[in-house]
Amino acid sequence: MALQDLSLTLPMLGMLTLTMLVWAYLLVQRLGYATSHGIDAENLKSPDQVAAQIPAESSTASHNFKNLLEVPVLFYVICLYLTMVGQVDSLYVNCAWAFLGFRVLHSLIHCSYNKVMHRFIVYLLASFALWVMVVRALLAAL
Repeated sequence: MALQDLSLTLPMLGMLTLTMLVWAYLLVQRLGYATSHGIDAENLKSPDQVAAQIPAESSTASHNFKNLLEVPVLFYVICLYLTMVGQVDSLYVNCAWAFLGFRVLHSLIHCSYNKVMHRFIVYLLASFALWVMVVRALLAAL
């Protein structure tokens, strides 16, 4: 495998790092709230109980973490596919970095001021970069 074939690994590692950071923030946010408000962990057994005990502003990282386990999974798949078939080129790499950049922005917005339209716009831009990768790979495979 040529060195350039590994060009998609850094954006994938970037997504994994982002997911890990949001997970860590989720723990700090949730545990901080539960501890400071004396919430017994036994009262947080189900998502419904969590929603009833922990306010929305203390759950943004949790929602973002779930988002990072949805569309980004397709990103990992297409990056691995392109690497396996040796189809990596500069457009794919640029789209991968764009996807990562927009997902970082999405997470920053989601975990901070959480303005839905700002979040939605960067979500669409990230998704567009991903769909360009998928459609190009599909067309090349036909």
